[in-house]
Amino acid sequence: MGRTNPTYRDRLDDYEQRCQPFRRALRRERQQDFDRLFERARNHAHAAGHLNATDPERAAVLSMLLAQEAELRELRERLD
Repeated sequence: MGRTNPTYRDRLDDYEQRCQPFRRALRRERQQDFDRLFERARNHAHAAGHLNATDPERAAVLSMLLAQEAELRELRERLD
């Protein structure tokens, strides 16, 4: 008994695993950036899960972009 459909977090983990060859090809400092992107995507999993998307990669990228935008806004506010 249990859920038959994978959760968004399950699909995100799967997507991250499929991207591992790309990660391994990056320089070490960029690998940390790569890891941070997926961490940010996980931070928005509650919202991405509401999409119930058949393409979880799109929700992951949207979450990553949202986190980047928030960070840019915070940096701009600190500069002002």
